[in-house]
Amino acid sequence: MGPVRSELMWQAVADAVGVAGTGDPLDVLDLGGGTGGDAVRLAQQGHRVTVVDPSPDALASLHRRGVEAGLAAPVHGVQGDATDLLDHVGPATFDLVVCHGVLEHVDDPGQALSTVATVLRPGGHVSVMVAGRNAAVAARALAGDFVAAQTLLGQSAETWDIRLMGPRRFVPTEVAALLVQHGFVAVESNGVRIFADLVPSAIVDTEPGARDALYALERILRTSSDFTGLSAGLHTIARLDLTTATSDPGGKSATL
Repeated sequence: MGPVRSELMWQAVADAVGVAGTGDPLDVLDLGGGTGGDAVRLAQQGHRVTVVDPSPDALASLHRRGVEAGLAAPVHGVQGDATDLLDHVGPATFDLVVCHGVLEHVDDPGQALSTVATVLRPGGHVSVMVAGRNAAVAARALAGDFVAAQTLLGQSAETWDIRLMGPRRFVPTEVAALLVQHGFVAVESNGVRIFADLVPSAIVDTEPGARDALYALERILRTSSDFTGLSAGLHTIARLDLTTATSDPGGKSATL
């Protein structure tokens, strides 16, 4: 099951590159990119990649992964996070920011997106992946924890307390609103891991062709509004809107 999930997550990055690029190498920032599984694959395709991550151990693994891959140009690793991003990279320096699994953990998702907007070039793109709340409700209910399922139903991303409740979870409308508020126009919104987290591994690992069939099903359903809201991962590719006023990291209004 693991390879199906990881390949679906990588494909989301590849989809973002396809939307953001014209075939030429891109300057890509992988915010919270960890050990660089996606970053190294992007670098192998010729893109110029920077990973910003708070873990020195993850960045050390990123370096080793790059060496083992024999990259012609190494992935640039920087220790940091969304709160101090502008201490490490300049404004308007990237064509694409990959922001996967980040907004769940930061204190202020809006502030993080505002900073992302600042480091993007005019017309640049962000790829946002967040955990889906409806999927978490379904998972709790299927596990028999109906109280926890009901508790999640009563929450919102805006009022979520990550210290008490763990990583923040979203529904599609919350992601869309957050992006608009911070100067982005959604280009694509997809569901990722609609069934991959629910199908027992024993089925996928033992049935001939099951992995490929599950992957194909996920890719077919990812754009279906009937299924997106039930996805474990909510993926949106958005473009920086030059006509929209947003807040800069210092809290002042700026037209991007």
